[in-house]
Amino acid sequence: MRYYSACLLPLSLLFYHADSLSFRYDFINTTNKVDFGALGDDCNISDHRADLTSISANNYTNNLGRLVYPKPMQLWDAATGETASFTTTFSFGMDAVPGEPVGHGMAFFLTSQVDVPSSLPAGSYGGYLGLFSPGATGSDQVVAVEFDTFRDEWDPSDHHIGVDLNNISSSGNYATLPNDSFVGQVMSARIDYNSGTGQLDVMLHNGSSDGATHDLSVNVDLRSFLPEKVIVGFSAATNSERVALHYVLSWSFSSSLPLVSNSSPKSQARRTAVPLVAGVTVATVLALLLSTAVGVLLWRSRRQERSADDEDDDHDPWAIDEDLESGSGPRPFQLSKLTAATRNFSEETKLGQGASGSVYRGRVDELDVAIKVFSRGGSAQGKREYTAEVTVISRLRHRNLVHLIGWCDGREKLLLVYELVPNGSLDRHLYSAAAVLPWPARYKIILGLGAAVLYLHEEWGQCVVHGDIKPSNIMVDESFGAKLGDFGLSRLIDHGVGLQTMTAVAGTPGYLDPECIATGKASTESDVYSFGVVLLEVATGRRPMAPPPPGDTRIFRLVEWAWGMYGRGAVLDAADEALCGQLDAREVELVLVIGLWCAHPDARARPSIREAVEVLRSGMAARVPALPPRMPVAMYVQPDHPTEKFVADDASKANSRMSSHDYGRQPPAADDYQTLSTTSSIPPVGSKQSVRLLSGR
Repeated sequence: MRYYSACLLPLSLLFYHADSLSFRYDFINTTNKVDFGALGDDCNISDHRADLTSISANNYTNNLGRLVYPKPMQLWDAATGETASFTTTFSFGMDAVPGEPVGHGMAFFLTSQVDVPSSLPAGSYGGYLGLFSPGATGSDQVVAVEFDTFRDEWDPSDHHIGVDLNNISSSGNYATLPNDSFVGQVMSARIDYNSGTGQLDVMLHNGSSDGATHDLSVNVDLRSFLPEKVIVGFSAATNSERVALHYVLSWSFSSSLPLVSNSSPKSQARRTAVPLVAGVTVATVLALLLSTAVGVLLWRSRRQERSADDEDDDHDPWAIDEDLESGSGPRPFQLSKLTAATRNFSEETKLGQGASGSVYRGRVDELDVAIKVFSRGGSAQGKREYTAEVTVISRLRHRNLVHLIGWCDGREKLLLVYELVPNGSLDRHLYSAAAVLPWPARYKIILGLGAAVLYLHEEWGQCVVHGDIKPSNIMVDESFGAKLGDFGLSRLIDHGVGLQTMTAVAGTPGYLDPECIATGKASTESDVYSFGVVLLEVATGRRPMAPPPPGDTRIFRLVEWAWGMYGRGAVLDAADEALCGQLDAREVELVLVIGLWCAHPDARARPSIREAVEVLRSGMAARVPALPPRMPVAMYVQPDHPTEKFVADDASKANSRMSSHDYGRQPPAADDYQTLSTTSSIPPVGSKQSVRLLSGR
């Protein structure tokens, strides 16, 4: 083993180990001290918050303040051309000074000044937000996301979010907000930069009773505006005419710069352009190549030995994907570090237990994380779920998806490290006895979930079928933003490809499309079905299946029950009684009807996720087609030919061909058997599915 380690040392020289930066700090709880840089006389870090501008001796005009993290971030690497992706979240506020007009706002920024300067830009008061001098020429190398409260001559409006690129003007890169959106409340923001797409996403959630959320997306190549290393922080300013108190309560940041192998043709082309270091001899090069070859041989030998131990597979199902090993995805962690972070995976740190592994809470590199542990001795299903989860989620980046930070390939177990979403899963909030989840938060969660599924189905390079959409897989952040996780059953398919055969029927009863059970095929339509069930569950506060009530033998099924309310013209009566009428009736009714539309027994009659999300966002109920008053009953049979279609025309024929997948539904009376097209305004689309529909009138 000693020789193995020695041979790997030269091998490591063939990789550029780029830096990542991650931290989490709560100014209210200052257990972990960080030596933040405070610039300007008015920036003050107290025992509960960081003030960027403050009142000192009643002097609150012409204030400037910056708060910066003391360590620089490697934004990009000139040798490899790779750029870091990053995510930052923070809670902050802007309070008015009694009797004074409010101005001017604050900003999160990245700047070239790695060595923290002793002074701020001259004259950067008021609308310049402490970022730029009035005569700035665009050479400052500053990129900022501003939260502006006053319209200066270069601003598009009073209250707005804007992205400043080496210039205080955010022209073309802004989102206008209602007046007074910022002042007098604690807000939370999230900023994501995806280096692969060059997209900078900003999401702001205000702390008012309406719980409004505002979004801004800008495409930008940060390499064009910033150097390789930058510092990150916050800045604010007032002037002699407008003032406010600007402060930060908490801040987290995480960046990831890929490790790029020198063996790739692209990297080789760049490296040949770099001048050779003087003094490198042929003997040194030969020694390096020899040690590398030995290291590779030993590494392959170790992999083969591991594979030989697995009698069920021809290859190691736990082998790390090559994209991860080359560093193009999340970063690797040492097992000892994760063991220490979870106190040796103690029960006190355990968050939950799933079919394929356990999840623990930990703190790594000043960042709170959730660590999912798969046992190498686990089931074949667990192995498949691990492989799917790693290969899929490591390539995705969206504000409504749980972010995979890293992985660890241990001898006995494999671990995945995720961002910790502090508020837990949606099901805990829906069924909590301590507090009722208010309707505005529920609607926001629905919109966030819809955005996540839309990204998976249509907005990424390949179509991702999630396969297990349900409340326990939907995490809720501190501002009630939804984050979809658990990609263990997901599948990657090309856009435009139809149903995909599953190796085994997998998913969760109640959320799993009955057609998926009958045909053994997963698709975007089956995801839409699960999405519809979740919508119904969020609106009604009822689980999708429940044991029969006393005196009844029928299992409660949410879709059937809600459809019955819809057919009686009383769909709003299905709303969660725990809300006590504190709801937006139009929104609740819209969610319920869209939920039924998505959970239609005929996959051909369901909307695409884009159609469903667009109606939810617009609030235009008129765009939802009329559904049949009685829920169509799907009968799943084993056809003699895969393309055969059977629509029963009498009860005896239907009953004789009914499969075990009818979930206990009794067939309707003979006169209720019709084709779907005669009972629904949704036009059926041609499909090669072995589905038989018994439609209600």
